[in-house]
Amino acid sequence: MKAEAPARFDVNEIDDVVHGRMRLGILAYLAGAGEADFIALRDHLETTNGNLSTHLSRLEEAGYVTQDRSIVNKRTRTVVSATPAGREALKAYVARMARLVDELGG
Repeated sequence: MKAEAPARFDVNEIDDVVHGRMRLGILAYLAGAGEADFIALRDHLETTNGNLSTHLSRLEEAGYVTQDRSIVNKRTRTVVSATPAGREALKAYVARMARLVDELGG
């Protein structure tokens, strides 16, 4: 009897934009919070302004988040929100990771 081939994980099914640790953290935080002030997001993720800004730009370019800037008390305030596409991308990523766990017998 021929052994059944193991399930094949297709790396191309992974969204590279979501897969980055910081970007995944941003989308996961926004999934629970709805929206977040830049500073609160930075502090929660324990990162720097520049690092967060870089990852937010990548997510914004992909259409996964929006950044709304306003002036409050003479300071720029940035509020970040996940878009419907960003929420769907996160759901798809999590679903794919769950399938991978199932395929591995876990």
